[in-house]
Amino acid sequence: MLKELKEINSRPTPFQFYTADELWADEHTSKQMLEYHLNESIDVSSRNRIFIDRSVEWIVSHFGVDYNTEIADFGCGPGLYTTRLAERGAIVTGIDFSENSLKYAKQVDAQKALNINYVLTNYLEFETANSFDLITMIMCDYCALSPEQRNKMLSKYHSLLKPDGSLLLDVYSLNIFNQKEEPATYELNQLNGFWSPEDYYCFVNTFKYEKEKVILDKYTIIEESRKRAVFNWLQYFNEDSLRKDTYS
Repeated sequence: MLKELKEINSRPTPFQFYTADELWADEHTSKQMLEYHLNESIDVSSRNRIFIDRSVEWIVSHFGVDYNTEIADFGCGPGLYTTRLAERGAIVTGIDFSENSLKYAKQVDAQKALNINYVLTNYLEFETANSFDLITMIMCDYCALSPEQRNKMLSKYHSLLKPDGSLLLDVYSLNIFNQKEEPATYELNQLNGFWSPEDYYCFVNTFKYEKEKVILDKYTIIEESRKRAVFNWLQYFNEDSLRKDTYS
């Protein structure tokens, strides 16, 4: 037991583990994530509806989105942005590897006859011969990627953008990082059964990496039949460090 507790509370090196599939591809948790996405009143998996509406209006105005604008939304989820942009006439591609989220997005697309191109894949592996006027990665997805993954994505974006194309992404700021602490908690059926339909204990350890400006929320989920860990990494930036985040 002592050995297991030490393992649960152990601090990995930054971005040592990649477990995004536990959130987005697992049948149970992906359904929970979809519910959070579709809750229009909270900022969890997605921004609230009012924020999204205002953001899309700004995107349309700032980037001059019209019927000739080709847009790719990386990590599109259930299509909260792709739907709105397509309604404004843009030619839209959405990329995500949550089957449940894309199923919902496609249903909305069919109901509204928008003809959005949805691609089920991990956006790290997305390839296409098309090029785009605008590429978006919204809700701080960029922060969840390791330096190597960010390098890969920036290189991919460079190859996919038209010569005068634009990239839009958002990030968490160092002001928020400085407010973070390192709590450790455990709870029966934490987050109201988010991790499993069966009973489980979830240990949540938050680790702060001062040098790298990274926060890890490490979830260790213990069920009767299995134990697993989910690592939610977030990189924090200021304007200077974001500008230095380059691709090779």
